[in-house]
Amino acid sequence: MTHALLSALTHASLLTTTERQQVNLAAEQNGTGVHASLIDTGLFTDRELARHLAHLFSLPLTDVHQYDYQSLCLQLALRPLIERHRVLPLSQDQDVLYLGIADPTETQCIDECRFITGLSVRPLLLPLQQLEHAIQRVYGQQITSTLTTAPVRSDEFVSQDALPEVTAEPDTQEDAPVSRYLNQLLLDAIRRKASDIHIEPFEQNCHIRFRCDGLLLRYASPPPEFAVRLVARLKILARLNIAERRLPQDGRFRLPLSQDLTVDMRLSTIPAQWGEKAVLRLLDHQHVPLSFEHLGLTAAQQHALQEVLDKPQGLVLVTGPTGSGKTQSLYAGLNYLNQEHRNLCTAEDPVEIQLTGVNQLQINPAIGLDFSSALRSFLRQDPDVMMIGEIRDQETATMAIRAAQTGHLVLSTLHTNSAADTLNRLRHLGVTSYDLGTSLSLIIAQRLVRCLCPHCKQAGQVPPFLQPHLPADTATLFVSRPQGCERCNQGYLGRTGLFELCLPEKQRTDTAPPTPLMRYQCVAQHTLTAAGLRLLSEGTTSVSELQRVIGLDDLQTSSGEVA
Repeated sequence: MTHALLSALTHASLLTTTERQQVNLAAEQNGTGVHASLIDTGLFTDRELARHLAHLFSLPLTDVHQYDYQSLCLQLALRPLIERHRVLPLSQDQDVLYLGIADPTETQCIDECRFITGLSVRPLLLPLQQLEHAIQRVYGQQITSTLTTAPVRSDEFVSQDALPEVTAEPDTQEDAPVSRYLNQLLLDAIRRKASDIHIEPFEQNCHIRFRCDGLLLRYASPPPEFAVRLVARLKILARLNIAERRLPQDGRFRLPLSQDLTVDMRLSTIPAQWGEKAVLRLLDHQHVPLSFEHLGLTAAQQHALQEVLDKPQGLVLVTGPTGSGKTQSLYAGLNYLNQEHRNLCTAEDPVEIQLTGVNQLQINPAIGLDFSSALRSFLRQDPDVMMIGEIRDQETATMAIRAAQTGHLVLSTLHTNSAADTLNRLRHLGVTSYDLGTSLSLIIAQRLVRCLCPHCKQAGQVPPFLQPHLPADTATLFVSRPQGCERCNQGYLGRTGLFELCLPEKQRTDTAPPTPLMRYQCVAQHTLTAAGLRLLSEGTTSVSELQRVIGLDDLQTSSGEVA
């Protein structure tokens, strides 16, 4: 505590009562803290004060430049604790962590660091200004946010899945570190724009990872017993049964982080070998762009999509693997269609983004409310537009086709890898070629690729196999900086979409009727690969990222190179 620092200096006759009052007054007026005020008032120099404190508390006085602290800080992922307490991990020797501190009376930071890392912590004294400059070198400017950092309390949460057998108890002194750590964990995940938090217990430690821009990145590795308390805390907040550890459980809760920001969270737990694994999905409704401009569509694709959505009937399918952004594309379409004269109904599992003006239904197979039964009910609700979260079976596919044929606009998704696979998938579900030809208006195949960080991306050479496929004036492509910078995640910042839109061809006036399965063509011949090459030439993404998401083996083969 800061007053303990003044008491120690006064007791050692290094500070008079008058000087102590002067420091207290300066700290209150400037809001800089007692330690900084001791230096700002001119009573001590930075290094002089550090020497006195090292002597008073029998701590070694060291210099930050003797240590490779930057790589250690990134490895331990303790940024919330470091910035909150102004401490710095300097080195690690097996199970001992040497922690640089400026104020020896701040013992809470040592206890929290020992609790989170599971290591024995030995403090080393550093001059305050040297310590703060070192922290700035590691992380850049300190994160500024309007988000509250107050400890998480159970009465701050609103459960949306009532489980009356579990009641949230107030924080005990033992649970306070878990609450503080959880709050900082959530704040840091939101700042890094993570979509999911994975808490995975293992025999020796617990892995906490963030899914940022589609990839999992290690955040911290606390001891395994910490994972048990952390997951229990989450289950209490989500009103789950904390005594049940043998079965998977799902819950949801809402967390107000500030007056202007509230984030919904969905919790899923499963029993694993070394304890319960928990995945927390962050549903930040207020910062999800729901316009076509933010999806990554070209101008020609936007025009084609809007033309289809402006029609009174038809079936629009968005396809792609899990995590390819299909749901956000559907919501962008709903947002475009959401007008006063239309009745919009959706059946979702689960409802991820709440749209004012849209009637959203959460399906519940446990009580017989599935997609097909929801569709059947919608048809009695005088709908203009219907959205089905996913076509999974023959009954749902048949109902969607019939709704599209009878004057309704139907939007849905399919888990397929290409537009051609979509037609084959529907045929395998029992949809006839005639029904496809008379109802299917548009197929959208899509992927999500990470965007290079504009602040730290580096110039690279064009691979020989790509030169024939890029504009002639493309002399340089860009690559990611592996270590990234303080603004990005390993050289990437955000994601954008690759889209392939397939529209039905116009009817031919020959004697033989066209085959419905062959009547679809890409808009302006814009395939997923062509969309990726366009982003490459613009410097938006990298070759390695395209290779990861869509693969470039066909281009390598066509250029005579072995993939």
